[in-house]
Amino acid sequence: MSASPLLSMRGIAKRFPGVIALDDVSLDVGKGEVVALCGENGAGKSTLMKILGGVYQPDGGEILVDGQPVKINNVTDAMKLGIAFIHQELNVLDNLDVAANVFLGREPLLGPFKLINSKKIHADTEPYLKRLGLNISSRTRLDKLSLAQQQMVEIAKALSLNARIIIMDEPTSSLTLTETERLLELVRELSESGVTVIYISHRLGEIEHCADRVVVLRDGKNAGQLNHDEIAHDRIVSLMVGREIKSFYVESNAAQTPGYLQVRNARSNRYPEKMVSFDAARGEILGFAGLVGAGRSEIAKAVVGLDARGGGEVSLGGQKLAINSARDAIAQGIYLVPEDRRGEGLVTGMTVRENVTLPSLARFTSLFMIRRDRERTTADEQIKSLNIKTPGCETAVVNLSGGNQQKVVLGKWLSMSPKVMILDEPTRGIDVGAKAEIYRIMRALAENGAVILMISSDMEEVLHVSDRVAVMHEGQITGVLDRADCTEENIMQLAVGKKIASAKPAFAN
Repeated sequence: MSASPLLSMRGIAKRFPGVIALDDVSLDVGKGEVVALCGENGAGKSTLMKILGGVYQPDGGEILVDGQPVKINNVTDAMKLGIAFIHQELNVLDNLDVAANVFLGREPLLGPFKLINSKKIHADTEPYLKRLGLNISSRTRLDKLSLAQQQMVEIAKALSLNARIIIMDEPTSSLTLTETERLLELVRELSESGVTVIYISHRLGEIEHCADRVVVLRDGKNAGQLNHDEIAHDRIVSLMVGREIKSFYVESNAAQTPGYLQVRNARSNRYPEKMVSFDAARGEILGFAGLVGAGRSEIAKAVVGLDARGGGEVSLGGQKLAINSARDAIAQGIYLVPEDRRGEGLVTGMTVRENVTLPSLARFTSLFMIRRDRERTTADEQIKSLNIKTPGCETAVVNLSGGNQQKVVLGKWLSMSPKVMILDEPTRGIDVGAKAEIYRIMRALAENGAVILMISSDMEEVLHVSDRVAVMHEGQITGVLDRADCTEENIMQLAVGKKIASAKPAFAN
């Protein structure tokens, strides 16, 4: 960073009822610098950025731009200073076209009746789309665009404001691998053109790739910073959690039994004409990679009886299983942790206790009554074992963070001794500290003899957590990579349907 920072936030404080969200937090960023802002959920990242973006007002401290004190009372003030905030939940109007979104509230007007100058608004939008490499018409409605394209429209809007500082909050959380790569290239291009980017992400691989510097918050305070040559997974996590982390990813020490799980000729509703077969070892974490729409989640649902399998077979330990419903899969010890944890994995109106014991409620009934004491004992055991951060088992699960909600989903199945655990996007949207714990839980399950199938769009996760990786393309497995052959290039080649020499068959004939 240059000697004179473009932006300085000094001694920022923010209090909410009963909570000190920020306590004497400072942040400096230079022109053209990419600064990653890291911290666990609740560390204060979003609060600090909402103060910079004019959403919140600080209770203490000062903000300087170009060395001059400024007062940011609202979003308009931030925009006038060249500060743009691209939220994780995009602020777009999908019933309007691209140009209308880019210049919303700043439309060029024509004539005494102040009508929108349609010709000018579209002409003014096109250069920003071209700069971003976005090959779409400015007249395209937003609901016709992919999420990644909508995000690019938000960035085009920021550029149209002559933004000098762009805040990106979890920008790749819903993007494909190729879309993520393009966004990271764009971040670097923005930096080279003099635009400062403050990048909030739980994906440490992205941070290593694009950040010039990492600033870490913990419990509403500055926890430390890392310069570019100091950035590493374990260092970031150590600053975030306040203790030394020996290894972010847990290496496999499990004795594996090849072919323990065998899936043959499984089909899904998405690709009914294509059959998928694969083997997974007992004690193994088998990763599933591929582009969005490749059919990974659909095959997972087929295995647990939630999707039509069209005559497919599932065998466990040499025994063929009859799985026609999720109830059948659960009875055989095969459990799915879905991608949509809140919509499909939890009953958000229930407590932690009720969610943990719901699939196995029969174990807690006596004379037609539910034994709450037994439920509490089991729930408390899972809270302790999984380090679920909650005031108690009677807390409503909706009040927990994303990482702790995911642990509750895991807890309800762990209490039932899984033989096969399928995890679909297990760490999406959760903070790095919780990620490390989820990885530890997965590895412990494998070492206890379970088969772990992990579906993930996080390339770093796929590369470092999996023992092997099965790559899918348009409803079929194009190859399986051993750990030694797992590289981003190999995975991407298979993900687009190409063949590579190091790929192995998905199952033994």
